[in-house]
Amino acid sequence: MAETGKLAAWQGQGKGFEIRQYPVPDPAPGAVLIRVSLANVCGSDMHYWKGEFDFTKRGRPLPLNTGHEHTGRVAKLGAGVTTDSAGQPLREGDRVIYRYFIPCGRCGACLRRAFKSCPTRQANWLVTCDVWPHFQGGYGQYFYLGPNHVIFKLPDAITDEMAAGINCAFTQVYAALEIAGLRVGQTVVIQGAGGLGIYACAVARERGAATVIVIDGVEERLRLAREFGADAVVDLRESRTPEARVERVKALTGGWGGDVVMELVGNPNVVDEGLRMVALEGSYLEVGNINVGWEAKLDPSWLLFGNRRVVGVVHYEAEHLKGALDLMVRTRQKYPYHKIVSHKFPLEQINEAFRQQEDGHITRGAIAPN
Repeated sequence: MAETGKLAAWQGQGKGFEIRQYPVPDPAPGAVLIRVSLANVCGSDMHYWKGEFDFTKRGRPLPLNTGHEHTGRVAKLGAGVTTDSAGQPLREGDRVIYRYFIPCGRCGACLRRAFKSCPTRQANWLVTCDVWPHFQGGYGQYFYLGPNHVIFKLPDAITDEMAAGINCAFTQVYAALEIAGLRVGQTVVIQGAGGLGIYACAVARERGAATVIVIDGVEERLRLAREFGADAVVDLRESRTPEARVERVKALTGGWGGDVVMELVGNPNVVDEGLRMVALEGSYLEVGNINVGWEAKLDPSWLLFGNRRVVGVVHYEAEHLKGALDLMVRTRQKYPYHKIVSHKFPLEQINEAFRQQEDGHITRGAIAPN
């Protein structure tokens, strides 16, 4: 194992990433050191790149080793780690997927088994990458997976390009649709056909949705959404106003609207529009708006008189990660999961990867650090 490894350190908005070298940590008892194979540029990563999300205002010091949607191989096992979370023997060199955040297991949320809501589940980003164990994110050659982790071995049939999106985007929409209680025969409307939206098409279809409608304005994304199970699309280039898009959704659903409408854009300006697409007794899934302080305007009476509900979902439980992995294994020949990652860049070109994804024509850029 190398004595030092490289990582991309986020310097702040307008400054981008700087490639640095740090000592490679030995894993403590119960921990695992991962050799990162591929780390995607998630939509939430784009928020801090564009200056919409300020780490310092959230109490996180710079520089930070960011990146959370990734996969890799076991580089070294800490004492006591002999199996993955499903009980399979775990050895150095095994390809793995893992939950990128670690609940504490002892707070009020964890005691209620609401691990995804643990207030300190992302404590790894409360310290700068200058502090041991340095490799706290996915944009680097290593990732330090602390004790009490969730980790699963990957079957050979799932490539790195397919696997990288599982531990964030794929599992996030899998969890959201389960929490929303999507039932067989219902209609799902998806705002945004980035990585989250594309995965949501397949998950909704496999959960029994009768109709899946996707809203976006980029041709490549709309085409891919259809490949992932979308029955119809609402093209922003044709339906240019919120009113036109709401009417188009209503027309596609016989005037009913979506039983479940998912916000996967990450912009509060689409919230009221999305709510207007929700059917009576339906649910609006708020997943994309992670930027603190942004405000959305809405008419609460629309919720009240339609018995509609808004469900916020961030992160997921361990069983969701296992369920998403199993779903991908079962449907790997049905959906072109390999197409989610459309471009790959070496670690040294990470700033260019972010610039290109900001242009909107990359569904998911990925960093290959090794």
